[in-house]
Amino acid sequence: MNMKKIFIYISCVLATAGVSAQETILPAAAQKETIALTNATIHVGNGQVINNGTVVFKNGKITEVGATAATAGAKIIDCSGKHIYPGLILSSTQVGLIEVPSVRATIDASELGELNPSIRSLVAYNTDSKVINTLRPNGILLANIVPDGGIISGSSSVVQFDAWNWEDAAYKADNGIHFRIPSLLARRRGFGGGGGNFGAQPAADPVKRGLEQIENVKVFFREAKTYLAEGKHEATNLKFEAVKGLFDKKQKLFIHCNIVKEMLLAVDFAKEFGFDVVLVGAVDSWQIADLLKQNNIAVILNQLHNLPAMIDDDIDQPFKTPAILQKAGVLFALNDDDENTRSRNLAFNAGTASAYGLTKEEALSAITLNAATILGVADKTGSIESGKDANILVSEGDLLDMRSNIIDHAFIQGRQVDLHNKQTQLAEKYETKYGIK
Repeated sequence: MNMKKIFIYISCVLATAGVSAQETILPAAAQKETIALTNATIHVGNGQVINNGTVVFKNGKITEVGATAATAGAKIIDCSGKHIYPGLILSSTQVGLIEVPSVRATIDASELGELNPSIRSLVAYNTDSKVINTLRPNGILLANIVPDGGIISGSSSVVQFDAWNWEDAAYKADNGIHFRIPSLLARRRGFGGGGGNFGAQPAADPVKRGLEQIENVKVFFREAKTYLAEGKHEATNLKFEAVKGLFDKKQKLFIHCNIVKEMLLAVDFAKEFGFDVVLVGAVDSWQIADLLKQNNIAVILNQLHNLPAMIDDDIDQPFKTPAILQKAGVLFALNDDDENTRSRNLAFNAGTASAYGLTKEEALSAITLNAATILGVADKTGSIESGKDANILVSEGDLLDMRSNIIDHAFIQGRQVDLHNKQTQLAEKYETKYGIK
């Protein structure tokens, strides 16, 4: 065999291996027949639980929910002994923007520059991401796709996880602008300080620099307000146009911050500009829960399975924070931004919160209806109610428990989605090989 034939042979083998190594998961066709999920425990998402109930949906919309429902002519799926939940929602993620964090060519989450309000994360969203296929079997059917980089990073959009392209995926486009407050926590160099001699101070004051950047953002919004108040413009300013929705309340300002002094600045933003503000991260929000309630500021807690923010906090403070916010009446959602598990533990974050002061149904609301309310899509999803999209999960047991979270069926807008992925295919392969199934 000459070298040319050897090269062709090897190329064919590698090409075949590459194809067989990837799962083929196609978006589902539109719902064609009425479906009734019967005899299940229905967790509505708003705190209500219906025992031995039925959910009926048609043309992608829920038509009936209750202990009794008309099922004549519908395709019956018997869910005896099982539980029905609303589809889970990731409130803040870069799924579809970052595929492999260590490979630059697969990262499309950030833009150069500090002020980028006109950047739209939606147009960079990759519906072919292999990560998406691992989220649906864990109950996550929708997500808020968030840009990174700079101080004003751009706009996020809510997408659904069963689409051919970003246009199909769009569930609510450009729902908010993301502002990342510079850290106002002075750190020494050395341990956790970015290198250098231990104990040495940075050449410049990071807190002073951060406050200057925040003031620049305020100036930007003041100028944008003046620009938008004008009747005509000699030239179109794309950055000012991009924040118009903040002033007319069609968008929310998502402020990424963690410590109290940063969150107080966020409250100041809400007061000065009248924006609808959502805090993202907000690990110390438990300390100012009453203030957040008074100012109608919502919270997205990014990562529950984490260490406390400050050295003198209780070691289990992240677990207790949701219950404190709940008691204060703060609207909050739970999220999962763990780079290792790629957001798959969202339901189990809620499960942990339910062991530290929340009820199971309150914890469920924090990853369904609360999230939908914060993201501006509660009119379409977040709970199992008539008129809403049929974004539905059927689990063999408690969705918030790792042991019983076994999802048999998932529907997005009435379409039954494929729950296979590369991992499930490998599991089936070796279960077959060793006669386990």
